[in-house]
Amino acid sequence: MARTKSQKEIKEEPIEKQLWKAADKLRKNIDAAEYKHVVLGLMFLKYISDSFEEMYFRLQKGEGEYAGADPEDKDEYKGENIFFVPQQARWSQS
Repeated sequence: MARTKSQKEIKEEPIEKQLWKAADKLRKNIDAAEYKHVVLGLMFLKYISDSFEEMYFRLQKGEGEYAGADPEDKDEYKGENIFFVPQQARWSQS
């Protein structure tokens, strides 16, 4: 079965554009008062992901107080009040 042009375009778009398109579709069917919960949820997930990735790279470098730290150890993140994100749930994996 041949792919249509729109299917190919969707696959080549960055995940951020795909998420915004999905959010736009939801907004059409949801009252504005309810839509804020969808958007705020997405923003919170992105914040968690960004905080995690920043700490992950610091741990991976292993410099200073992070020397010998394991970037996959949940306790390293808990000590810094950062949510640990499992590998399959990381923003970069989408």
